[in-house]
Amino acid sequence: MLNSTNRLLFLLFFFFLVFQTTSLVSGSPIHERTFHRPDPLQNFKDYNGGFDLRNNHYVASAAFTGVHGYAFACVWLLCGLVLAIFLIVKCLCGGSATLTSLDHYHLHIFFLLLFFTFFAIIASSFVMATSQKTLKRTEKLKESVVGIGEDALGTLGRVIRTTNQMQLLLLPYNPQMCESLNSTTQDLRTNSRVIRRFIDRSEQSFDRATHTSYVAHFVVLTVNLVTLVAAIVLMLLHWRPGFIIFAEDACTAFEDFEKNPQNSSLGSMLPCMNESLSGKLIVQIGYTIHRFVVELNSNMSVIYRVLGVSAENEELIGVIKICDPFPGPSNLNYIPQSCPRNAIRIGDLSKILAKFTCHEEGTGEECKKEGRFLPEASYNMAHAYSRSIQDLLDIYPDLQRLSKCTVVKNKVAEIVSNQCKPMRVSTKLLWSSMLSLSIIMVFLVLTWVAKALQWGRPLSIYSRTPESS
Repeated sequence: MLNSTNRLLFLLFFFFLVFQTTSLVSGSPIHERTFHRPDPLQNFKDYNGGFDLRNNHYVASAAFTGVHGYAFACVWLLCGLVLAIFLIVKCLCGGSATLTSLDHYHLHIFFLLLFFTFFAIIASSFVMATSQKTLKRTEKLKESVVGIGEDALGTLGRVIRTTNQMQLLLLPYNPQMCESLNSTTQDLRTNSRVIRRFIDRSEQSFDRATHTSYVAHFVVLTVNLVTLVAAIVLMLLHWRPGFIIFAEDACTAFEDFEKNPQNSSLGSMLPCMNESLSGKLIVQIGYTIHRFVVELNSNMSVIYRVLGVSAENEELIGVIKICDPFPGPSNLNYIPQSCPRNAIRIGDLSKILAKFTCHEEGTGEECKKEGRFLPEASYNMAHAYSRSIQDLLDIYPDLQRLSKCTVVKNKVAEIVSNQCKPMRVSTKLLWSSMLSLSIIMVFLVLTWVAKALQWGRPLSIYSRTPESS
């Protein structure tokens, strides 16, 4: 029976080794959705890749989608500079920069100034509010993405602690198994470091993208409000928020991952095992444990002989039935609460044997009187194996979640259903607010230029209209 136990444990830990070698490789997507955008970091050659905030080429190509807005801002800035230089030169040369034809529209221009200034302030308020809301939603999205790695890291941590405990228990009885177990633990720790790097890099990438967008909007808005209050604005900083591209790409990538994890561009970022391979391995583990418990219950007398319990003392212990957490060979769903009342968990076997264990400090006579006939060495061996198998059963749900990528899929589903739609609405509202502010500022600037030409003293807001002679 000990040889059967050794084979069982070897098979179970072989699963660990296979799992660790395939978990990182199988995450590579086969046919991922790619973007074709000019990349300024590659001499404007197309960026052909998926959503990946860790890739500077993706970030640059996504930000460059706002090139039309940047070009319009540069043209508007140049027009403002040309007009300012023209007015300064005219004043220095003693010429008149006034347009007398505008004198009859003094009140009209004045009310237009008030009108556009009022709406510019309202638009600025909307930009500030939507920018704050977008930042909060983005922070929530970042926390969810980082939480995927944290959950996977926590699950791996529980598995590592269990394998360490099993290693300590089995060391006196099976050194070879402990060596394999130690190698498996090292692989688990290596994968933990990989996931930790994923968390750190994802967090930094999200912070860089979101804070850059937020700071850009905040700077433009601050400059705009200052110029409104000072009434000296003669140009427009037209900025199309490129962050709407990041939000759209991120949500699209999450939706693709939810539909088909293996063919998603997020497959290389989120470590998931090949589901077909992992499903077969999980079924094999469940079937092996089920067969082991069935054989254990049907050959309990053999177990007693291995432990050194005589036929006479076997009746004192009684019939022990080990709980099988799997309903049957055709139904290997893990149900730990399905045990009958007269069955015990395999981890509790040592508790029953402890009542009949003769410890080293006790004499043979005392143990015989108290009915303690099981040698302590046999008890320690039984405890080590039963506890190890129970520990493996305890982490079986964690192994299922890792193999089926349940942790990642649940998080992605939560992001798609609860965060993507509000995120898209916030970014589009932010873009609309900035566009409205830009349009209003265009007309406001033109009105200020007309007023300056009417007064003949540029940038003066206290000039009176010249009296007609």
